[in-house]
Amino acid sequence: MKAIVITQAGGPEVLQLQEQPRPVPAAHEVLIRVHAAGVNRPDVLLRQGKYAGSGDVAGTVPGLEVAGVVEQCGAAVPRWQPGDRVCALLAAGGYAEYAVVDARHCLPVLAGWEFAAAAALPETVFTVWHNVFQRGQLQPGERLLVHGGSSGIGTTAVQLATALGSSVAATVGSAAKAAAVRQLGADLVVNYKEQDFEEAVQAAGGADVVLDMIGGDYTAKNLRLLRDDGRLVFINAMQGGKAEFNALEVMRRLLTITGSTLRPRSADFKATLAAEVERHVWPLLAAGKMKPLLHHTFPLAEAAAAHEMLESSTHIGKLVLRVVE
Repeated sequence: MKAIVITQAGGPEVLQLQEQPRPVPAAHEVLIRVHAAGVNRPDVLLRQGKYAGSGDVAGTVPGLEVAGVVEQCGAAVPRWQPGDRVCALLAAGGYAEYAVVDARHCLPVLAGWEFAAAAALPETVFTVWHNVFQRGQLQPGERLLVHGGSSGIGTTAVQLATALGSSVAATVGSAAKAAAVRQLGADLVVNYKEQDFEEAVQAAGGADVVLDMIGGDYTAKNLRLLRDDGRLVFINAMQGGKAEFNALEVMRRLLTITGSTLRPRSADFKATLAAEVERHVWPLLAAGKMKPLLHHTFPLAEAAAAHEMLESSTHIGKLVLRVVE
């Protein structure tokens, strides 16, 4: 099969299209004929050799989410059959014509959905559901602040929080991104290049939950703008993991600081999370109350170009690789 392989840690140019052996599913796995694969920020970190626990990445096929057709089922797979249309969360291996995955990490592609749209769901939806609603415990009527509101994670969080009855503030880096995020449901959008987001959100009454992928000097600002009993949830730290803040204020105002990374979590954890996502999020998708925002799709062979666009942060929403043209 054809697959995109990381030849060594480095820039986008290290992503090369190569022939690889077709994987064979274990008893609890399915083999998916991949039609589309999502492109995500952790793929970039993996390519650079900077993803937590990644080690030597030479020879690795990146890709955390795919959509396609079940080709083969392991002997212990009860739910899926060859021919089923599924999307799935993977630890790696999505940038390829075939991928194997724990059958419990698959979800059905909704009727009428194209594979490119379905491939844009698993990594972002699983991440947002776990971090905003499980760890952050966002409730209807509360306010969520999403940094990077126009990213794949951001556009998912804005829509999901809005659909479940919360108000949303978001930070973005351009007027075009601000317009797109407002259209998705955010009622306060701050262009961080023109305005201090802490001042803007404080003026609007603060937030109950902050979903942060920036870290660095955003940390103290995020904590100051949280309402009492607020929750700060980290999913990345693009400006660095170290920050200074007032621990006494965290104690006095009963603030919670938490965060997670999804890739190294156990297969059982991901299976439980998949079941929750299917129960709570899939009905919203089926009802048209939210949908992935696709910015651009690339042929599989142009994975390097997709990474270049992702790193440029010029996109709004998701980037996807087309494996079957």
